[in-house]
Amino acid sequence: MSKKTKKAQEESPEAPLEGAEQGQNQNNAADQSNGDAEDTNTETSSKQSTEEALALEKDRYLRLFAEFENYKRRTSKERIELFKTASHDVMVALLPVLDDFDRALKELEKSDDALLEGVMLIRNKFFETLKQKGLALIETQAGATFDADLHEAITQIPAPTQEMKGKIIDVIEKGYMLGEKIIRYPKVVIGQ
Repeated sequence: MSKKTKKAQEESPEAPLEGAEQGQNQNNAADQSNGDAEDTNTETSSKQSTEEALALEKDRYLRLFAEFENYKRRTSKERIELFKTASHDVMVALLPVLDDFDRALKELEKSDDALLEGVMLIRNKFFETLKQKGLALIETQAGATFDADLHEAITQIPAPTQEMKGKIIDVIEKGYMLGEKIIRYPKVVIGQ
């Protein structure tokens, strides 16, 4: 074989190789562009999922913060109410003692002596102490109009006059408030 033929053969095997290499290079480039597109899609979906996750976390944080603020307000309000009515049980327990003082005063008024003054001073001092702690008497008088929100009717009797119908005839037991809350309703007799 001549040198030219050898050269042509040598060149021709290389020529198909060069074409194959070019095809592989083109395939690699196509794969790379597909990979880049997939990477771009993956990055885009990754960004979107990250943004959604952040939005969910922000929403969760805001809800948690709002719940905590509501909790603080509620506990603060409950604490204030507790301070206002902390002595509720003690006051309710002491009301019968105050009633006993009133009964003793009624009986002692029948006799005029120094004992009446002593019991009256003790009763007034006791009531003033309770008053400083928030206890207040609900003013109820015979002849006043009956109010179901403020009074407890224990019985009805025939009214002595037409004007006394639906009105308080007698107060059996005094009523008291602690702050703005009624702790004992006045027990009354009303006319029918």
